[in-house]
Amino acid sequence: MNEKLVWVRASDRPDLLADPVRRAVQEAEVAEIDPELADTAAFCDRYGVAPEASANCVIVATKRGGETRYAACMVLATMRVDVNGVVRKHLDARKASFAPMDQAVELTGMEYGGITPIGLPEDWPILVDVNVAALDWAVIGSGVRRSKLAVPGATLAGLKGAEVLALAN
Repeated sequence: MNEKLVWVRASDRPDLLADPVRRAVQEAEVAEIDPELADTAAFCDRYGVAPEASANCVIVATKRGGETRYAACMVLATMRVDVNGVVRKHLDARKASFAPMDQAVELTGMEYGGITPIGLPEDWPILVDVNVAALDWAVIGSGVRRSKLAVPGATLAGLKGAEVLALAN
């Protein structure tokens, strides 16, 4: 069963956004969803959104010289981030891995399953896959599980600290 998403300006529904996202969001629309369906496959199935129009944000922890740094990676829901290849090399890290869930939640101020690059700490790199940057509209997390944002791919590519790369393997 497909439910229809009702998109509205994000500024009209700040209750559907995590605090860091609410402070940073500009050009976006938001739609309320069932929080139990926030995971990509369930979301796309229920709401009729093509996985190719949905992008996931994963938080990566990198290490070099005893220092841990974090970055966000945006890839289409149909792709996997090449953490140990492209991301590790691009960030000049000795080691790179997905950040543990509790750490990602604490550091971003967002809910797991809703993490988005909008509103992340300003010193974090945001690596946007070329396929995401090319989308007219990308459906992404809103910082909470009970809604999704729709933003132009160019907006994601233009975020402070964003770089567009081929991230998928």
